[in-house]
Amino acid sequence: MRKNIVAGNWKMHKTLTESQALTTEIRGVIRDEFRSNNAEIIICPTNLAIASISKLVEGSGIKVGAQNCHFETQGAFTGEVSATMLVAAGATHVIIGHSERRQYFNENNELLSKKKKASLAAGLTVLYCVGETLQERESDTHWGIIEAQITEGLAGLNSSDMERMIIAYEPVWAIGTGKTASADQAQEVHAFIRNLLDTRFGAAIAENVSILYGGSVKPDNAKELFAMKDIDGGLIGGASLKARDFFDIVQAFA
Repeated sequence: MRKNIVAGNWKMHKTLTESQALTTEIRGVIRDEFRSNNAEIIICPTNLAIASISKLVEGSGIKVGAQNCHFETQGAFTGEVSATMLVAAGATHVIIGHSERRQYFNENNELLSKKKKASLAAGLTVLYCVGETLQERESDTHWGIIEAQITEGLAGLNSSDMERMIIAYEPVWAIGTGKTASADQAQEVHAFIRNLLDTRFGAAIAENVSILYGGSVKPDNAKELFAMKDIDGGLIGGASLKARDFFDIVQAFA
């Protein structure tokens, strides 16, 4: 049975003090107003805040994730953080392959596959991001792009590994732009991804992997998106930086 999931990606926002304040506000709203809808809630602050936030959410059911990691456990990699370090700081999840990492840091499917394997080996659950640019969608090459991201990025993983994998579909043209794929457009791609998982890992795995939508989800469109058959929640950017907006998205599941 796949999970309904709402994950907040705070990106490079919020100082440590601001992160603590936002976490306290989110935790308070969830404690006071959350009606159980079996949604799993994950917040992904900057690495500097992970240890502190992990302590703040103890006992709340909120999970803490990181936004990236290195594929080695240690070594001469100045400025990098390993998956084992993230686990020691209190993280249970990690985002791998976000479009901004692909675009600005030239991360390709081969590198991301190594990061996923390291993350899984350390005990983390991976939120693996896939998606196309506007140019790729308009040229109708997006299906091939997404298929390569899935098949190459998940290369070497087995059925047991897939139990700790979450896929996030993020149309790059709808991230931070205010544009959103229609619910039908998003569902079409989510169904395509699930079919790829079926082909690669079998129907049982495909049906149990949560696939999140990650393109400008807001309180006013979350309900329609989450009602789609193959959309199991959202990877939330800007709206996750406001406690009320994030909570309203969590509550959007029917």
